[in-house]
Amino acid sequence: MSAPVPSPASPLTHFDAQGQAHMVDVSGKAETHRIARASGVIRMLPATLALIQSGSAKKGDVLGIARVAAIQASKRTAELIPLCHPLPITKVAVEFEVDAGASLVRCTVQVETLGRTGVEMEALTAVQVGLLTIYDMCKAADRGMVMGEIRVLEKHGGKSGDWVAPA
Repeated sequence: MSAPVPSPASPLTHFDAQGQAHMVDVSGKAETHRIARASGVIRMLPATLALIQSGSAKKGDVLGIARVAAIQASKRTAELIPLCHPLPITKVAVEFEVDAGASLVRCTVQVETLGRTGVEMEALTAVQVGLLTIYDMCKAADRGMVMGEIRVLEKHGGKSGDWVAPA
């Protein structure tokens, strides 16, 4: 199977004219303040959520460790996603919201930089690793946890301007 060959108007910027994958040249772009917010959830048994809330999980402070993991993941995104640029991240904020009624934890991450390309991938990676860390720390109690709804909520900065996900 051959690689897709983009047309001149193709939005697939990670392919050259011959259809080969390449890292996009951002040297001609202006440095701007870039912000991205992303979120996702992990659903679990009510008893598992109670362990997290009580701080009595065997491995310790689940949300505290997941917060640090999410921050670290945002900084390592270019090592995980082959065509991402390494970025000088200037801020990462991680929030966890516990919804006892739905038996889930929502992770929301905001990543910022002053750079030539956006930080959507860094925010998405941070969310997913934060949720994976919750899974890892609680899997002895609940192997049936489900992660989902991972998405970009908004992005700001750059040539394409602002974008906010539909409600």
